Amino acid sequence: MNHFTPVASLIGGALIGLSTSILLLFNGRVAGISGIFGGVVIPRRGDVAWRILFLAGIVAGSLVIARLLPEAFPRESVRSLPVVAVAGLFVGFGTRLGNGCTSGHGICGVSRFSARSLVATVVFRVSGMATAILTNHVFRGLR
Repeated sequence: MNHFTPVASLIGGALIGLSTSILLLFNGRVAGISGIFGGVVIPRRGDVAWRILFLAGIVAGSLVIARLLPEAFPRESVRSLPVVAVAGLFVGFGTRLGNGCTSGHGICGVSRFSARSLVATVVFRVSGMATAILTNHVFRGLR
């Protein structure tokens, strides 16, 4: 393992858990990124400001970390732009098909013992493993 960072991972996981709990407790909202983003793309009256602030916080946090720890972000992609674009379309399709994303189902849904989220998270993980095996071992030329 090249990137084994148990302390940073534990701290990051705790912060994600804390922030999703705060959003649920104080706003009654699940911190599913696809749903939050979807609510900005197709807005409902009175339900946009918190979504924009949430997304801005994600971007701002990433920019701060990129500035403080530039080595945390790769400078070049291991995949070509067309492959990344197709992968993004598949992720978007899967998010709509699964009625949520890994953050909504995997973090928030599983912690609420939602059977639907448990199934969705297992499907996400198995699909991710199959995709990694296919792209890294079977279709090596698609870089």
